[in-house]
Amino acid sequence: MTASDRMPDRTATGGHMLVQHRVVFSLGSNLGDRLDNLQEAVDALFDAPGLDFVACSPVYETPPFAPPGETIPEQGDYLNIVVVADTRLPPENLLERVLNIENSLRRVREVRWGPRTLDIDIVVFGDISSDDPDLTLPHPRAHERAFVLVPWADIEPDVLLPGHGRVGDLAEAKQAEGGPSAVRRRSDLTLQQPA
Repeated sequence: MTASDRMPDRTATGGHMLVQHRVVFSLGSNLGDRLDNLQEAVDALFDAPGLDFVACSPVYETPPFAPPGETIPEQGDYLNIVVVADTRLPPENLLERVLNIENSLRRVREVRWGPRTLDIDIVVFGDISSDDPDLTLPHPRAHERAFVLVPWADIEPDVLLPGHGRVGDLAEAKQAEGGPSAVRRRSDLTLQQPA
C-alpha cells in the first residue's frame, strides 16, 4: 500500500472533522553551513504542533538547477533532502510555517534561481490540487527535478506523483539522464530526526 492509497485519518476536534494528509517537502541549501541550515529547517518544521514526522531522505548534493531557457547565476552546489510528514493543518498554514522558517534562516529572494541559505517547497499535500500561485499543488516542476525525485524515491518509491507516475520510475529516468541535473548521495552527511 502506498501513501496515496491510504484512507485519510479523520479526527474529531472541537466538533470539526479534520483530515490527515501526507505532505512531502523538498529542502535545499547552498549558502553558509548547508547541512546546519537543513538541520535547523527540519527541527523548525516539527517544533510547532501539527506535523507528525514520517521520514527524512539521505542527503544529496546537486548542482544549481533552472528550467530550460532560464539563466542560473554563478553559485555553489546544493545539499538537498526530502522530508515526509502527516498533518491535519490546512495547506495555507503549512505554507506560512515554511515561509517563516525560510525567513528565519535569512532566505533572500532578490535573484531568480539565485543562491539561498534555505529553500523549502511543498511538493504534494495529500491528493489536493491547487492552481493558487502562492501554493500550486502538486508542485508544478517536481517531475523535472532529480533533487526532489531521487531523495523522495529513497523514502516512498511506489507513491504516485499525480499526473506523472510512480516516483521511483521518475527518479530512475532522471538519474539515467545524468548531465547537469545529476544528484550525488552524500553518505558522509547525516541529519538528526526530530524528537
